[in-house]
Amino acid sequence: MKSAKRLALTTTALAAVTVGTLTGVSAAQSESAQSTQSASSAQSSRGLRVGAEVPDVLKVPDGNRLTGVYSASGVQTYTCTDGAWKLLEPAATLWARKDPSRRSVALHSRGPVWVSTVDGSAVNAAAVATSPKTGTIPELLLQATSTRGTGVFADVSYIQRLGTAGGVAPTTACTGTDQVSVPYSATYTFYKPAK
Repeated sequence: MKSAKRLALTTTALAAVTVGTLTGVSAAQSESAQSTQSASSAQSSRGLRVGAEVPDVLKVPDGNRLTGVYSASGVQTYTCTDGAWKLLEPAATLWARKDPSRRSVALHSRGPVWVSTVDGSAVNAAAVATSPKTGTIPELLLQATSTRGTGVFADVSYIQRLGTAGGVAPTTACTGTDQVSVPYSATYTFYKPAK
């Protein structure tokens, strides 16, 4: 019961952030997000530093350019399935990596999908490579399966989940339809085809 309440509170908090952001985004905030995106696109995928080297298995194929680097904080929610914890969904808020005020620019949820709270664009993706890390959820390379809109996530081709911390499923047994949400953080990088 407690874990269901935590999930409801997390979902409510993310919804409040979304509504507040959608109604309170100024032109200056939108320009700031676009400016951060432009600055990030100047970096090469090979030279990107997010606290550690990107494992070779997670490198984005040539022909793609970096268009955004975002910090993320949220939860990985697990549900009890046949007596074991299975991932149900992520729920996270993303902000421009160098923004000290941590203004939300996107939400991440089941799909997995990332939706811009600035312009409504979105990208769905599927994991194509994983790099395990001790004590945290693995780092991932994801390939876009679909995009929507003409904003920041339009035409995204690849996403990396890097610098992960936390989010690991409990090691304890579970029963019934128990759910638990485990806090995590990560850095997400977004790429588009080079033109």
